[in-house]
Amino acid sequence: MDIFRLPRLGLVVPPENPIAEPEFNRLLGAEINVYSARFPVTPEFNRETMEMYNQVLPETLADFGRMNLDAAVIACNASHYLLDPDGDRAFLAELSQRFGFPVQSSTRAILDLCEALGVTRMSLVSPYDAWLTDLSRGYWEKAGIAVDHVVLAPGVPGVTAADDRFNPYLVTTETLLTRLAQVELADDAVVLFTGTGMGTLPALTELARDGGRRTLLTSNLASAWWTRRTVGADGAAPHPLLRRLKR
Repeated sequence: MDIFRLPRLGLVVPPENPIAEPEFNRLLGAEINVYSARFPVTPEFNRETMEMYNQVLPETLADFGRMNLDAAVIACNASHYLLDPDGDRAFLAELSQRFGFPVQSSTRAILDLCEALGVTRMSLVSPYDAWLTDLSRGYWEKAGIAVDHVVLAPGVPGVTAADDRFNPYLVTTETLLTRLAQVELADDAVVLFTGTGMGTLPALTELARDGGRRTLLTSNLASAWWTRRTVGADGAAPHPLLRRLKR
C-alpha cells in the first residue's frame, strides 16, 4: 500500500487528550492517514479555556501548513457546545472556506450521523462536571434531539454530581458499563457517549456483543464515520463498530 497517496485527516485536539488519536487510528485503520495539532496548554480547564480554543482554532489549523489535508476534525466537544448547533455550523463553514478543505467538529459530526440514522431521542453518557453536562444537554436539545436520560460517568471512583473531580480522561470501561447497567433503557435506545477524550471502544465492543438493537454512538465514532464519507472511503468500514451503524 502506498501510504503517501492515502487521504489525510487533520485532528485538532486538547493538549491532555490521550484518546483521540488512538481511537481514530483504530476506527479508520490503514485507509486514512491521521495527523494532529493540539490547542495551547492552560493551567486549568474551564469555560474561559473553551472560549480560547475557539479563538485560536484558525491558527491551530494553520499549524498543518501546506500538508494538503483532505479534511479536518476538531476533536473537542466542549468548546463547540458554546457555539450552539447553528453557530457551530457557521463557524465550520467559514473555516472550511478559509482553508480549502472540509472542517468538521465532533459535535456537528454527531448531529450529521443522528440525521442519517433518523435519531430524534437519545440517552447521554457524560463524563463532565454538572455545568458542562448541562451545556452538553442544551446543545443536543437545541438541535432538536430529546435527551431522555443523563448517565454520569465520573473519572474518579465514588464521585457524585456535586463533586468537581469529573475527568473524561480517567473514565474506565468498568465505570461506563456499571453506570449504564444502572439505568433502564429501551431495547432500541440510542446512547451517546460524549467527549473525544473518554475511552469508549472497549465498553462499546462489550455492549455490542449482546446483539441488541441499541444504537451506540460516540464523538470519535461519529467523526470517523463523517471522515470516511467526506474523503470518499466507500469500501467496507475497517472497524466493526462503524459497520454496526449500517444495521
